[in-house]
Amino acid sequence: MSDLILFWHRRDLRVSDNTGLAAGRERSAKVVGVFCLDPNILERDDVASVRVTYMIGCLQSLQQRYTQAGSQLLILHANPIQAIPKLAAALNAQAVFWNWDVEPYSQERDRAVIEALTEKGIQFIEKNWDQILHAPEEIRTGSNNPYTVYTPFWKNWISKPKPTPVETLHVTSLQKNLEGLTAAEQEIAGQAGAIELPQAKDLGFHWQGELVIAPGETAAQEKLEEFCYRAIAEYKEQRNFPAVNGTSQLSAALKFGVISIRTVWQATIDALQNSRSEETDTSIRTWQQEIAWREFYQHAMYNFPELAEGAFRDAFKNFPWENNSEHFQAWCEGKTGYPIVDAAMRQMNEIGWMHNRCRMIVANFLTKDLLINPQLGEKYFMQKLIDGDLSANNGGWQWSASSGMDPKPVRIFNPASQAQKFDPEGEYIRTWVSELRSLDTEYLVTGKISPLECHALGYPEPIVEHKQQQRQFKERYQQQKAVRGEVPELG
Repeated sequence: MSDLILFWHRRDLRVSDNTGLAAGRERSAKVVGVFCLDPNILERDDVASVRVTYMIGCLQSLQQRYTQAGSQLLILHANPIQAIPKLAAALNAQAVFWNWDVEPYSQERDRAVIEALTEKGIQFIEKNWDQILHAPEEIRTGSNNPYTVYTPFWKNWISKPKPTPVETLHVTSLQKNLEGLTAAEQEIAGQAGAIELPQAKDLGFHWQGELVIAPGETAAQEKLEEFCYRAIAEYKEQRNFPAVNGTSQLSAALKFGVISIRTVWQATIDALQNSRSEETDTSIRTWQQEIAWREFYQHAMYNFPELAEGAFRDAFKNFPWENNSEHFQAWCEGKTGYPIVDAAMRQMNEIGWMHNRCRMIVANFLTKDLLINPQLGEKYFMQKLIDGDLSANNGGWQWSASSGMDPKPVRIFNPASQAQKFDPEGEYIRTWVSELRSLDTEYLVTGKISPLECHALGYPEPIVEHKQQQRQFKERYQQQKAVRGEVPELG
């Protein structure tokens, strides 16, 4: 058996601060990367073209990094259950390393790959937690159960020491850190299925717009540094205003692991050390809490994989949703007659990204105003978002729908109140709803536009009446609770 280590990249498209890759490099200098374009994922009906386009760009960057380090990143386009063991056996690899994942499909896939590698007598090292700061087994209640409420999770999570970035490779054009495949081995890899990296369009995904974040490690690191310089000191106050550039926009980079969560966390520690005011400290800690929310949802998905299939709370497992198809289509297209909702949906449709406050607004509107099953909205988000991630998307939708893990089960947002509070000058609405740019701000943010004026502007009238829908939702919720002998809780 050779001294070759295959490192299987999945949600860690980087060479720096990569726990699994660092472990492989400790074992041998001959480390070759591999990424498998998985038809089981790419052929799903909830894959966004913008997300695949970003991923391919990140893979191009990663290939360059491997080349600089003296090795290669191989590309497969096949079911990884067969393709990874086949490649490892063809190259006579000593072992295959990879980082663990929280998602149900990933765990099922990895168990099958382990079985296939074992049959071929190839070692595997897969229990490296790289996408989260703490393994799910580390954060438990006093009775050793997983948390289902964020606040006690946060208190436990923040009390534990955080891992620091791991040294992997110092990649420069002058320093070779790895040994790659020989020409003969590259030919063998090709016979085992390795291909040239395709473009997104070659896979059937077409995205013509720009990306909110450029692909690759360097771009992600620059985005983090720019955020820490520009906005982290005012994050607590600015993060809820979609017209303000007050968030990091690192979600896509974290989804694909183009930047490590340890590197991101270390940036918050450095920012706290450089802080000169309590206000700045508070803003940085607020962002740390958002990092913890991300991890809470990932732990939840790992511990309760049934979340991927539907509601966590019993009252919503058989909820009598209306699921009006015309209303759903209007919501998808940003033509509901509610300006803040329409602005947010049009932003997502056009650039593949939506501000987090707006994600809450539109999700709440779909479920509480239109009485449409949140799973339909959750799927539509995945079809459009550059940062579409099962754990974060599912957690956010269940929070907004009140169907998930939350001590305050029912929240009902008033779209007009949300607009007045978080887009008081109507800047965000005017940016994305061109028909309404000439309107006075008062009418714009309250949504009090007459039917005649809507017609003149070419803008739809509200497709539902908020107060009426609010009453109907509450009635249905109370009925669901009563059926189960529970006391209704309305916020």
